[in-house]
Amino acid sequence: MTMTSVQDEVSHDRDEDAAHGTGTGASRAFAWMLVVTGAAGLLAAWVITLDKFKLLEDPNFTPGCSLNPVVSCGNIMKSEQASAFGFPNPMLGLVTYGMVIAIGAGLLAGARYRRWYWLGLNAGTLFGTGFCMWLMYESLYEINSLCLWCSLAWAATIVMFWYVTSHNVRNDILPAPRALRGFLDEFTWVLPVLHIGIIGMLILTRWWDFWTS
Repeated sequence: MTMTSVQDEVSHDRDEDAAHGTGTGASRAFAWMLVVTGAAGLLAAWVITLDKFKLLEDPNFTPGCSLNPVVSCGNIMKSEQASAFGFPNPMLGLVTYGMVIAIGAGLLAGARYRRWYWLGLNAGTLFGTGFCMWLMYESLYEINSLCLWCSLAWAATIVMFWYVTSHNVRNDILPAPRALRGFLDEFTWVLPVLHIGIIGMLILTRWWDFWTS
């Protein structure tokens, strides 16, 4: 899909919303983005949940993603941060990522959501990204271990947050200057790439001696 066609589709959505007051839809590419990132997060949450149950049954159980002293999912699962709300964190992901998949599937079927619904999705992805960033900090600098499945969930959440925010700005659901809307029409992909790239650099530098030894 060309950038011109994306812009035309956004304009068409705005005109149709104004005419019929039926809410705001999204492109198939955006809908598939929600389905794919939601599925990636759901997969990560499912695997971590299963391993957490096995760890509760057998404290000596070693998860399959515990590969070395740094990449050690077991250390993450045994930490206090792994149950930040009083229950295993991935159980929250089982619900929220499933909701994202459902929203994406609805858009693929032609659903159009009201402004409050889009704002709610934006708030949810913002909370998820903030929570993932806190977990990332704790993982790197407090627990001193890295979980690959957690990293997959972080990346999926970051991508969906930036694209949902871009969608809401481009459709006037979130107020923003025209210059910002123009930038997001062309370069939304820069934001998640930059965000994930920074995390990658933090991981690389945090254990530089280990990676290079």
